[in-house]
Amino acid sequence: PVESYLCKVVPSEMPASYQKEALKAQAVCARNYAERQMEDYAYPEYQAHVNDSTDYQVYNNSAQQDASTEAVRETAGEVLKYKGNIVTTYYYSTSCGKTTTMKAWGTSENESNGYLQSVEVKDKKGDYEKSLPWYRWEADIDQNTLSKMIAENTKKNIGTVQSLEVTKSGPGGAALQIKVSGDLGTVVVDTENKIRRALGGSGYEIKKQDGTAVKGSRLLPSAFFKVEKKGNTFKIKGGGYGHGIGMSQNGANEMAKKGKNYQQILQMFYPGTTIE
Repeated sequence: PVESYLCKVVPSEMPASYQKEALKAQAVCARNYAERQMEDYAYPEYQAHVNDSTDYQVYNNSAQQDASTEAVRETAGEVLKYKGNIVTTYYYSTSCGKTTTMKAWGTSENESNGYLQSVEVKDKKGDYEKSLPWYRWEADIDQNTLSKMIAENTKKNIGTVQSLEVTKSGPGGAALQIKVSGDLGTVVVDTENKIRRALGGSGYEIKKQDGTAVKGSRLLPSAFFKVEKKGNTFKIKGGGYGHGIGMSQNGANEMAKKGKNYQQILQMFYPGTTIE
């Protein structure tokens, strides 16, 4: 049953130690996602709608927890609707202070996705997430490392990279297109996920604003970034962690700490929706 399923999805998608109202917002998002998936069989041969991995929603990666189970129970049956339809409620880890729209994925804004707007994740005192480690980050990638990564990730050998620029930005400042030029040619990469993948790799470190560093991974932390070249080094300065569309989970948690309830959280991240 959906409600039992959600009790093991919510703690796998958001730490059960987070604020109760953030967990309730997550429970509604997870329920929306499940309801949308149930419109069709992803695995018709098993009459199954989802699997338990990040392909859909993570299920039972973290055991059921009292706090998240309570959040599921207290929102039982509640979903977000936009213009009468149950909507897909995208969410991600941390915002840079702004969210973006479906343009980041190459989809134009239309009647059905009008609730996924670019909003500012802040109150009168400033951005809710401004003190979180991933709110701002930077990476220095040397020319040779970048050249190797671009060749590997785009399957195009453009030689030694001479320039890297963001040629199109979208709502909230998300990069929609980058152009990378080398001594043997040029490659253009479009859309948030492909851009993050093109610049992902293990040859460099990412420094978070709290001074801690992590090794680069398959994807750049987010597509909210700017680039400057200093000598043979490309400095990428960015913010946030994740795709930036819909609800920031850490933003929801910070809002809950400031007394916002789950209805206010959801309506800020998904403007124009109603909880039914």
